[in-house]
Amino acid sequence: MLNANESKALASAAGVPARQTPLTQPILQFGTSRFLQAHVDLFVSEALARGDALGAITVVQTTDSADSAERIAALAGGNGYPVRIRGRQADVVVDETLTGRAIVQAVQAHSDWARVRDAVAGPVRIILSNTGDRGYQLDARDDARVVVNIARVPHSFPAKLLVLLHARWQSQPDAPLTLFPCELIERNGEVLRGIVADLAGGWGLPDAFIRYVVEHCVWGNSQVDRIVSQALRPAGAVAEPYALWAIERQPRLLVPCTHPSIVLTDDLEHYARLKLFLLNLGHTFLAERWLRDARAADMTVHAAMSEPALRAELEALWDEEVLPVFEALGKLDDARAYLVEVRDRFLNPFLEHRIADIAQNHTQKKQRRLAPVLALAQSLALPIGQPRIKAALASD
Repeated sequence: MLNANESKALASAAGVPARQTPLTQPILQFGTSRFLQAHVDLFVSEALARGDALGAITVVQTTDSADSAERIAALAGGNGYPVRIRGRQADVVVDETLTGRAIVQAVQAHSDWARVRDAVAGPVRIILSNTGDRGYQLDARDDARVVVNIARVPHSFPAKLLVLLHARWQSQPDAPLTLFPCELIERNGEVLRGIVADLAGGWGLPDAFIRYVVEHCVWGNSQVDRIVSQALRPAGAVAEPYALWAIERQPRLLVPCTHPSIVLTDDLEHYARLKLFLLNLGHTFLAERWLRDARAADMTVHAAMSEPALRAELEALWDEEVLPVFEALGKLDDARAYLVEVRDRFLNPFLEHRIADIAQNHTQKKQRRLAPVLALAQSLALPIGQPRIKAALASD
């Protein structure tokens, strides 16, 4: 980790335009999302000020969207961006603006691909990503020729990553490298590792390289949790006070920084269950009642929580049908503590979280968020009826 003076010097160097310098930061990030700006990037920024971060961040835009291009242009200056934190925390209203300063270089993959390859072949020690719902999809236009043709930029994110890892393997195969996919996919590190390794095999790349991808590179599984409700232009975001990045421990894992919102754990599934069974389930239950009762089209989560009868039903669902599952797992205290945070998040007066948005793909969400609670309770032989969960699942 850098000391405080080194961190400040690094942050102050941000004014040098990215195109005039090589990409020298130890952390490389794919994706310009408002989520990462208010989550990992902000954590690293705060840690840099304390001397508790590995270093600063280079961001790579992977799409051709105008909004992303605008963000890259703003971030490339390295002058920081605002993150407005608005919500409730411990029953206290929070409304403050922070400045994210960890991103000091920003480039576009297609126009700066050679520089990105050089960075991964050189100083990069951590790769982050948040590439959206379809980020792991392959593209038939990519083939093995992109590995040796520097001028040819792969189309899909997995193919880009494969090419960069191949460059790393050729230049410094023994150097440590940790990858942190932050997409909302269960066991995200293992999933992305499998896609990249399978792609390398399909392209006929050397077995030694595939072993490097699978065995030498460290692919972090993690769970991210923060509602980032709005993007600011040209860069920045509005986010709730709550934030968590739960990372599964494993040998040789290198984290970007130390931060109160980063938790290293041997039980990542527990954090996934907390979010799924309490936060996500609560949202979907409110959507179920919103649909069943034909409530106002513009109803928000905050408005729903302000209706005594509806909130009482949600509280009863948590208390009678979900918390007993955590109690049986020996995790009741953790669940109750997390539920305190969830209530604050649902009662956030600044968040226009429309239930109509939550209700999109409602049938599929019920199967992902409600059915596992029912199945786990049954596998544990718990003497609870779970009538609200059963009624919601049976309503389609």
